[in-house]
Order: sequence, then C-alpha cells, then structure tokens
Amino acid sequence: MARASEFDTIARYFAPLSRGAPGAFNLTNDAAVWRPTQGMEAVITSDCLVAGVHFLADDPPASIAAKLLAVNLSDLAAMGAAPVGYTLAAAWPAEIDDTWIAAFAEGLGRAQENNGVVLFGGDTVSTPGPLTLTITAFGEAAAGRALSRSGAEAADDVYVSGTIGDAALGLRVLQGRLAPPSREAATYLAGRYREPTPRTRIGVGLAGLASSAIDVSDGLAADLGHLAAGSGKCIDVRAAEVPISAAVAACLEAEPELLEVVLGGGDDYELAFTAAPDRRDAISHLAETAGVGIACIGTVRDAGDAGPGVRFTDAKGADVTPKSAGFRHF
Repeated sequence: MARASEFDTIARYFAPLSRGAPGAFNLTNDAAVWRPTQGMEAVITSDCLVAGVHFLADDPPASIAAKLLAVNLSDLAAMGAAPVGYTLAAAWPAEIDDTWIAAFAEGLGRAQENNGVVLFGGDTVSTPGPLTLTITAFGEAAAGRALSRSGAEAADDVYVSGTIGDAALGLRVLQGRLAPPSREAATYLAGRYREPTPRTRIGVGLAGLASSAIDVSDGLAADLGHLAAGSGKCIDVRAAEVPISAAVAACLEAEPELLEVVLGGGDDYELAFTAAPDRRDAISHLAETAGVGIACIGTVRDAGDAGPGVRFTDAKGADVTPKSAGFRHF
C-alpha cells in the first residue's frame, strides 16, 4: 500500500490524536500553544528512537509507538512531573506505507489514552533510513519541587520500582539469544522490552519524598551511577534485594550468570530514587496507592577519597560486577 502525502497523513492519522488540546489547533497551525497550570512549572524532555538501535526493525508498529511515548513519559516521571502532551517528529523510510503508519497511529492513540496525554503537533519527513522517531514530552510539576539526580544524602535509602532485568532478557529472547524455561516467560519478557510502562503515578508521588531520582533506561548499574555522580556520593546496593520478576527468576535459576545482565542491562524504565529513612512509611503507602512494588535495595554513603560510585554486593558481602556499564550512544 502506497503512502499518502504528508498533509493527508497528518490529517488522517495524527490530527485525531490532538483532540482535547485546543492549543494544538487540530494540527493545522505552525505551532501549538500551551500554558502550564497556575502554580506549576513546565518540565520538558525529548527522546529519539532509531530502528535497529532502540527497537528491532521488525517490531510491531503499535509496540514501537507505545515504547516511544513511554520512554519520554518515564523521563517526566523521574522529575516528579505529571504528563500533559507531546510533539512527534517522524522520519519515514520508503518501505513505511500507510498500513504501517495506521497501525503506529492506532498504537500511539491507545498509549496516550492510557497515560492521559494528547498530541500537540510535530513534523513528518522522508528519509533514506533507518526509521527515526522523536517525541518531545511536556509535563507539569509543582513550582520548585521537580526532582533531580543531585540531591542524595549520606544514609539515604536507595529504592527501585517494579522489577529489573525484564527488558534486557526480553531483548535477548527476541534476538534468539535466550530461551526461557517457558513460553509464558518468553512472552512476558519480550513484552516488557517492547512496551515498557512509565511509572507516572510513582514519579508524581515522589515529589517531596525523594531526595534524588532517575529512570532506569541505560541499566540499573549505570543509572545509579548517574545518581551517585550527580550527588557526589557512593551507593551500596544489595544485589539479592533487587526486585526481579518470576520470569527473570526462572532464567537465573537455569543460567545464574545472567545476573550480570539483569543488573547492567537497560530498557526497564522503572524509577530508581533515594530518600531519607524517615520517609519509609510514606514510600510504602505510595507503592500501595500506585499498585506497583517499590523495593529498598541499598544505602547512600559519603564518597570519600575514592570518589562517587556504585557497589553491588551479594548476600555474603562479595562484590558483584554487572556485565555492562550501561547503554552508550557514543
């Protein structure tokens, strides 16, 4: 099926996604108008996903759309911001036709409905390849209360939401490099790689509770390293207390060496954060309210002469070294 013209594509597939945002002008103007709520400040993020780098080229278009939106909303969550809307820039290679775009737009519509956001605008262009998609997401946080990576204090607890390692193992499943013990485990892990869930409710709830926060995109080890570096502290992690799913546990039982991949792999888009010990009850309540587990996995300490860093230890206190230092573009 051939691809429609640029303006027909926008009108047919993407203008409907702007309903509910009067300032988007049904995607007929050069730009959108948005005013943050009184007493709130704007939080803005942008992520670019490239076929073959951030997703598999043959992933379903609806899954690609869901992941594209999720990774941006995850950044807002890490800042304690509630999502409002987004813009989309799409560079389509020649093999992307109207059937593919229609499925992509349908998946994007479901994802934005699930997360309470609307499309503000964007751009569509052609490219010799690969498929490249960029979202800029807009959110709101109470003035002066946006979270950052730089506030961790010595003696703070270290937490992570959800489960870790699902996406890293899911990618291996999709690449044919890992065969989990059951089909259900394989399906679950692949789904966690293809369609992560942004922890928006937790992120918003952490404003005023967390001292620092980040989303786990590059890998738990790398992203905790960013918190440590930003705060000038050391983070000690009890590897055995890092939360894992039943699917990951089954894979680790068969191949214990995969623990290094679980701790070092990326794409989970959970939230890692630090908080003072007197916030434990409030954080437990937040987990119950959000319906997502939040596990305490370590402690922050002063860096000393060695400088900031992250140390993982097993139940006996021996060092555990993640296989990867995290995803790097360059």
